[in-house]
Amino acid sequence: MSNIQVIGLGALNIDHIYKVERILDDGEAVAEEAKSFPGGSAANTIYGLAKLGISAGFSGVVGDDDEGKVLLRDFKAVGVDTSRIKTKKRAGTGSVLCLSDRQGRRSLYVLPGANNLLTLDDLDLGYINRAEMLHLSSFAGDKQFKLLLELIDRLDPSVKLSFAPGALYAVKGLKALAPMLRRSHLLFINEGEIRQLTGKEVKAGAESCLEQGCPNIVVTLGKGGSLGKKAVGYIRDAENEYLIEPVSRDTIAEVDTTGAGDAFAAGFIYGLLKGKDLRECGQLGDIVARFAISQTGAREGLPTQKQLALAYQELYNQKL
Repeated sequence: MSNIQVIGLGALNIDHIYKVERILDDGEAVAEEAKSFPGGSAANTIYGLAKLGISAGFSGVVGDDDEGKVLLRDFKAVGVDTSRIKTKKRAGTGSVLCLSDRQGRRSLYVLPGANNLLTLDDLDLGYINRAEMLHLSSFAGDKQFKLLLELIDRLDPSVKLSFAPGALYAVKGLKALAPMLRRSHLLFINEGEIRQLTGKEVKAGAESCLEQGCPNIVVTLGKGGSLGKKAVGYIRDAENEYLIEPVSRDTIAEVDTTGAGDAFAAGFIYGLLKGKDLRECGQLGDIVARFAISQTGAREGLPTQKQLALAYQELYNQKL
């Protein structure tokens, strides 16, 4: 597959989502529902982009089990190029136990599986360097973190790096992530993660990330963030800052917030590839995230290009 616009690289997991009464520190509560879905942060974003019609591929590893086949089949259903996903023999596919409660809180437990077996030899640098953008998310293993540091040193300057560190990498701190931030064109991070990464609140934390050399910081705020109850996103570049406030949230029933940040990234990157400005990209990110949280699972509710275009026209009187 040639002329791929965006390639994803990150952990490939099956999400086992348990809807529970409440997240516990200790004790006992009832699980109301349990379902399994394809997941992985960068993988969810790439899936969302492909469903929107963007030419996309993925690089990573799965185990030689039924779960690995599910992940490959799910990608292929929306046209993601899976030719650079390697299957590790006698290994189990990565999985995540996700507890999600009625207040929208989540608790995630990662079993890396085959993801911990990824090596530099599994990555086709020529393939990655032909893309317009590489969207990168975290791995649980330290070997894979070092691998990613080596990879970004070998990226062609023409490839824009989009980086979603998640909690696993944010907790490493600014010094550890400095090489990635310096090379990144986009940073996708939520409010809790930017606090972990920088030790500062949203605006000051975004400033710290800019100082590390990343020119565009995208912070998702969820519900009731520190920048106001209506704000769902904060975007910062060297000269401007934008607060993303949705036109209306009343029409979307929130079912499950799993993958909401990954969906926001898909909408944002889609807008960027279509020449939209940062505020418009944020608005598109919010719309895609709204679709995502309307169903259980990170990918189940993600929109098609037609659905996104209709929603964008309806909410902002704008055409894609």
